Amino acid sequence: MNPSTDYTAILRAPFGALGVRVADGHLTGLEFLAPGSKPVASGLPLVKRLEKELAAYYADPEHVFDLPLEPIGTPFRQRVWNALLAIPAGQTRSYGDIARQVTSAPRAVGQAVGDNPLPIVIPCHRVIAADGGLGGFMHSRTGYSQDIKRWLLRHERAL
Repeated sequence: MNPSTDYTAILRAPFGALGVRVADGHLTGLEFLAPGSKPVASGLPLVKRLEKELAAYYADPEHVFDLPLEPIGTPFRQRVWNALLAIPAGQTRSYGDIARQVTSAPRAVGQAVGDNPLPIVIPCHRVIAADGGLGGFMHSRTGYSQDIKRWLLRHERAL
């Protein structure tokens, strides 16, 4: 995989890096990349704006993102992702809570949450297991993905 062709940019993050995808003036994808991933600059105004928004979030976890988003997904996934946008920083909801909100099942919500194309901006990290455990993150319950979820929740003082 060649990061310079797969991403519009690669930005440093406190937990590693973020691969950024932009199309037609909208943010379409953010992907967590491992620490040590080499940054790739972009002159696009939207990427510069995203960098400023992320810096504001890293400085203040209550920062509310204001970016043109275009997450691609089914109407069901769009409903789930919109529900995630309503979870305030420093708070969490369970998969069951979101399922009740969108009239679905927790497992289906978990799949949609795991497929979120814009993590951090659409705060899927704020969804946890009913028992208060972390639950999954990026379709994983172990390793680096859990480290990122822990970092984000601690940053927001939700852990």
